[in-house]
Amino acid sequence: MSTSGLNEPTTSPASERPALPSNLGRLIPGSGRIVRDYGNLDPVLGRIGSLEVRLATTAKEIRKAQKLRYKVFYEEMSAAPTGAARISRRDVDEYDYICDHLLVLDHDVKAGALRSKKPKVVGTYRLLRQDVAEQHEGFYTRGEYDIAPLLKAHAGLRFLELGRSCVLEPYRNKRTVELLWHGIWTYVLHYKIDVMLGCASLEGTNPQNLALPLSFLHHYASAPEAWQASALPERLTRMDLLPKEAVDPKAALHALPPLIKGYLRLGATFGTGAVIDKQFGTTDVLVILPVSAINPRYIDHFGPAANRHAA
Repeated sequence: MSTSGLNEPTTSPASERPALPSNLGRLIPGSGRIVRDYGNLDPVLGRIGSLEVRLATTAKEIRKAQKLRYKVFYEEMSAAPTGAARISRRDVDEYDYICDHLLVLDHDVKAGALRSKKPKVVGTYRLLRQDVAEQHEGFYTRGEYDIAPLLKAHAGLRFLELGRSCVLEPYRNKRTVELLWHGIWTYVLHYKIDVMLGCASLEGTNPQNLALPLSFLHHYASAPEAWQASALPERLTRMDLLPKEAVDPKAALHALPPLIKGYLRLGATFGTGAVIDKQFGTTDVLVILPVSAINPRYIDHFGPAANRHAA
């Protein structure tokens, strides 16, 4: 994963600035902060108790998401930070400027004996719509998987890339995950998304240590031919490390990260081949989730049930 600097061209000449997605570029007078303007989509997407899911609207909120990513990816997990990331304590790359950022905030965090005045960002997801990606360099996923044939085969559908997801350790529970997915689902409905895709990670870079979960995904959850995409040839690591008869599905599911198990429950399938990401210390797999494949019970669950005033 790239961690090059976030491009916030508030002072660059107009001729040097990249084309902006339609929801970017409006400035708060006197603040110099870039604001995401979602039009008739309320950036506050839902709330359960003290937790709120919303879309970031300012550069400051995006920086909070980057700080959370740094804490989880670099301090808790085994990602290797660049010098710039180590100094800023933020996980940053060039896609941050064009993506939308989904945040989960806790409004009931206490600092010592006093309640914090500002809610704390405890979870995040990065969202990139196809129309925005095509104005720039394409989806982030294309650096690991050859997704061009997949996009071409479904040219009439709208794709959404999901990525850079993380949740602070004390909040890794059902409530937080459900709130994140309520936010994603609201976003999907608003922008009339047809397909979600993106890379999900298993911790570790030795495929042999991940033989059971990788083989399970290959034998039991491989995308049908119409939805297949393969890892780039120079980056492809085989997933069928064990024969199907040697795979214990129950043990394999237990070995999978909660995020990937969640995708499976929703109806996702997976591309061909895994990709080793040495910088982040992970083995990545391609998730493909057509909206039409989502189990209706989850559609109902992520809809009105996660309302703003739920206890």
